[in-house]
Amino acid sequence: MRRRMRALVTGGAGFIGSNLVDALVSRGDQVTVIDDLSTGKRENLEEAVGGGAELVEADIRDPQAMGDIAERVQPEVVFHLAAQIDVRKSTDDPAWDARINVEGTINMLEAMRASGARRFVNTSSGGAIYGEAQILPAPESHPVAPEAPYGLSKFCAENYCEIFGRMYGLSSVSLRYGNVYGPRQDPLGEAGVIAIFCGRALDGENPTVFGDGLQTRDYVYVGDVVEANLLAAERDVTGPVNIGTGVETNVLELVDALRPMTKGDFTPDHAPPRLGEVSHIALDTSRAKSELGWDSRVGLDEGLRLTFESLTTS
Repeated sequence: MRRRMRALVTGGAGFIGSNLVDALVSRGDQVTVIDDLSTGKRENLEEAVGGGAELVEADIRDPQAMGDIAERVQPEVVFHLAAQIDVRKSTDDPAWDARINVEGTINMLEAMRASGARRFVNTSSGGAIYGEAQILPAPESHPVAPEAPYGLSKFCAENYCEIFGRMYGLSSVSLRYGNVYGPRQDPLGEAGVIAIFCGRALDGENPTVFGDGLQTRDYVYVGDVVEANLLAAERDVTGPVNIGTGVETNVLELVDALRPMTKGDFTPDHAPPRLGEVSHIALDTSRAKSELGWDSRVGLDEGLRLTFESLTTS
């Protein structure tokens, strides 16, 4: 019988984090969530809290609070998902972006070290770190060339995970996600084109496409990302690991795929390209397959259907 694990999840009231929390609770783990609820939603955790999870409203930029929580909870594994994820906000205020993504990660690493946690699963970004892909799909060894401060801050956070390993022997892994989508992604947010497009479709509005719509991304379903986190917590692999599908999909293809679910013609309205966004990216997931035993399972058509249905029933 599997032993119950003490898990600490930062950003656990958010889109990806709350899906992970549900999975941890459903398998019987003892879960504590840290979230300042600036973008996360308390309602995302209603079922998990009812199942025994604890929500602590706190800010990862507060080192004293993080240390106190970790000392009390004594987590075995820390899943670090709390972050600033908006590329445009990072270009407008890179120092603010760094305080959350870099300093916040350092605070969690320090708290982990003090409390004796055995494993740190860090959330990172594939496309934002690699920048314009020179190799497709991009492996973890791809040159690092962020197009915006967001990608740079996530790469810096990865390096702090690495140095805490070299200095203190802390075991960590950085999961470099593709473009994650699925239930609970905010259709009114600034990030997450699939959720935004689904929201527009439900409202009978046309989608806004920035640039020509031929820019490509690697869209990976949130359920698959949750599984990657669970596997990463139990393995010894360290350093960066890509979590995606290896498949490029452009924005116009998303529009075409969603059109049958809409009531209108769903013709895209074009707007100027946005600063700091890459044109083409997909992730080579060979390392995830060989060292985590992970592979994506949910195809884009099925994932789009599940995402759209979650919005119609919410």
